[in-house]
Amino acid sequence: MSSTLETLRRDFGGDIIEPGAAEYESASRSVLASGSPAYVLRPKSVVDVRAAVGFAADAGLALSVRGGGHAFAGFGTNDGGVVIDLSLLATVEIVDKERHLVRIGGGATWGQVAAALAPHGLAISSGDTRGVGVGGLTLSGGIGWKVRKYGLALDSVVAAEVVTAGGEVVRASAEENPELFWAIRGGGGNFGIVTAFEFAAHPTTDVFFGKIAFPASEAAGVLQGWAEYLRTAPEELTSIVSFANPFAGGPEAPVEIQVAFDGDDPELAAEAIDPIRRLGTVIDDDVALKPYAEVLVDGLVPPPGIRLLTRSAFVGRESVPEVLRILAEVGTSQGSPAISVRSVGGAVSRIAGDATAYAHRRAELMFMTTTLGPQPVVEAARPALEAIWGRLAPHVDGAYANFLSSAADEDVAAIYPAQTYERLAAVKRQYDPGNLFAGNHNVRPQ
Repeated sequence: MSSTLETLRRDFGGDIIEPGAAEYESASRSVLASGSPAYVLRPKSVVDVRAAVGFAADAGLALSVRGGGHAFAGFGTNDGGVVIDLSLLATVEIVDKERHLVRIGGGATWGQVAAALAPHGLAISSGDTRGVGVGGLTLSGGIGWKVRKYGLALDSVVAAEVVTAGGEVVRASAEENPELFWAIRGGGGNFGIVTAFEFAAHPTTDVFFGKIAFPASEAAGVLQGWAEYLRTAPEELTSIVSFANPFAGGPEAPVEIQVAFDGDDPELAAEAIDPIRRLGTVIDDDVALKPYAEVLVDGLVPPPGIRLLTRSAFVGRESVPEVLRILAEVGTSQGSPAISVRSVGGAVSRIAGDATAYAHRRAELMFMTTTLGPQPVVEAARPALEAIWGRLAPHVDGAYANFLSSAADEDVAAIYPAQTYERLAAVKRQYDPGNLFAGNHNVRPQ
């Protein structure tokens, strides 16, 4: 270990943070998880990333890769291993103005990207939180505020620079290393460290954005009407329904429908959004025109000792009525988890199911439940939560990796159907046969 560490200190130009250092307490944890790694490495260059990967491999230590650090499953830290923190690799550069090609460092956050692109009238369909990392969100999907018009964040990726387990720097695109390119678009961080992405951005105007709220007593009808309308709504409209918010009354909390209309024409926006306003008794409506970059919000940072238990699934068209009926019943009952339902379809569904490693193209909805509190509270809620998911199980399919707080084998099987998993495992055998990159929803090379 001493010689390996000496090599690292010689070859690594970034920050090496060890226990006892002034920065260690903050550097050792991710946003949603605590850890006690032996080393936190902050590379300043691709050369540094290669050195960090080589050190972790030679030392035989567990490796975590951190972008924004928002993984619900706590992938951004560990105990006793190495954390490679990419936060210093966060440049956002327009490399081709005519084609709107943008090169983004693997440690950038979506807030940084939105702010950098706004002066150029450009945007990338991404998540809904400023602090979330570009890498973590993109590698596993990216369901954001323009998803129905422009697809997932990973659908806008045209190339990536990847440092493999062997320390090689390779380019992945449709022309170069195409199987790796297929795998990183949905396969998570299993295949290497993406030090830079190339995205095709799109021109954007301001957008109409906000929430329309209804009484909890109208949840059943509002949910069904919302889902039915989204089937024919213009693809410029993306929407999320949230209810049973424990901070707003739990089962009595309003049903909040957030809408994002991708355009600045007030007449077209009203035409698209007004059918939602007619779903029930509107008790709040703050939809307004605002810059796209201001749509992204600050993410939840739970205080120490608070745990989040998050679970997700997809819903096909034929199961939508029954799933929403169950969710409405659950959400207006005591002890309900917080529930949110996201519209997908549109541009997401127009891409072939095997074109990327994201395998849930035909889903109409994606929903998640969240239970939070001190560990004893979360554990006490688990039996009731399992009962809820037992009711839902016959009607739902798969899981969205970015909204899972666990990484068991059954989670991986839900994210990746068998055929997708087999293809990913073949790519894994080529680029990471020793499974160095195992701190994720892991695809094993054997």
